[in-house]
Amino acid sequence: MPAQLAERDDRPRTALFGVPLGRITLINLVAQITIVLTGGAVRLTGSGLGCPTFPSCTDEDFFPTPELEINGIIEFANRALSGVVGLIAVLTVYAAWRAGRRDLLPTALGVLLGVPAQALLGGLTVLTGLNPWSVAAHFLVSMALIAVATRLHLRTRTPRLERAALRGPRRWLVVVIAVDVAVVLVLGTVTTGSGPHSGDPEAGRTGLDVAMLSRLHAEAVYLLIGVTIVALLITRAGPAVVHRAVRWVLAVEVVQGLIGIAQYFTDLPRLLVSAHMLGAALLVVATARLWFLALGPLPADVPARTETQNDGRSSATEG
Repeated sequence: MPAQLAERDDRPRTALFGVPLGRITLINLVAQITIVLTGGAVRLTGSGLGCPTFPSCTDEDFFPTPELEINGIIEFANRALSGVVGLIAVLTVYAAWRAGRRDLLPTALGVLLGVPAQALLGGLTVLTGLNPWSVAAHFLVSMALIAVATRLHLRTRTPRLERAALRGPRRWLVVVIAVDVAVVLVLGTVTTGSGPHSGDPEAGRTGLDVAMLSRLHAEAVYLLIGVTIVALLITRAGPAVVHRAVRWVLAVEVVQGLIGIAQYFTDLPRLLVSAHMLGAALLVVATARLWFLALGPLPADVPARTETQNDGRSSATEG
């Protein structure tokens, strides 16, 4: 079955203050990852209730007072950074509109609307005294926003309509990888909510068995790595860009797994926990990229291995 091709979008992509649209969407993605790391710093320094109310820091003062010491400053700085992330999201929407990329507006608006929703969830987390389930939801929403921001960035760099990438049963391997990544993230957040680093000495924990959750989390990671290895072997005969994307996913999984093992056996030092959070964000980026390339459009100018439909042979094509 011949690849379906359509007309490319060749309009200029310089969108705002002379900055290319692709660079703006990249900044948007980096901002979403950064707010995860600063939120992690709040938790790891025990500053989760540094500002005990929301949206002001205290009942009397909007800004942190000297009595709150460094914890209040850390928590308030993270809240202020949320405003910066929101501003970047607004500029991204405007840049997409100004560049004439109306096809990007729904995705860009999705990121924009997610920022205040995430801020409100963060406020609820504070008002509930850092309820571990609320903290977990807060983190998972951030992962979802990173996935959407990744798609937005990739969509910016990809012409509007091109040929499809993976076809047939192999597409389901990518779906399994994405679902397993989601399971790994959920189990990871629940495990975190049952262990130390609650964000405040008085914050509660889930009360679940940490050892059992850690084993389940590890088993989900092993399954994920195994499925990704199978995908790596099977996609060798498919588009080269998809095969490379699977390699990146596997590389992030292995590094993330090693960090997880190291932090488990070293009693969760802050530096390794921070690295593990960054690894989770990068795993979402890599998985979202794989999903986009495998299940979405394949850029027409990307070299790919094409498949014959009758004899199963494959040949290389140069883009």
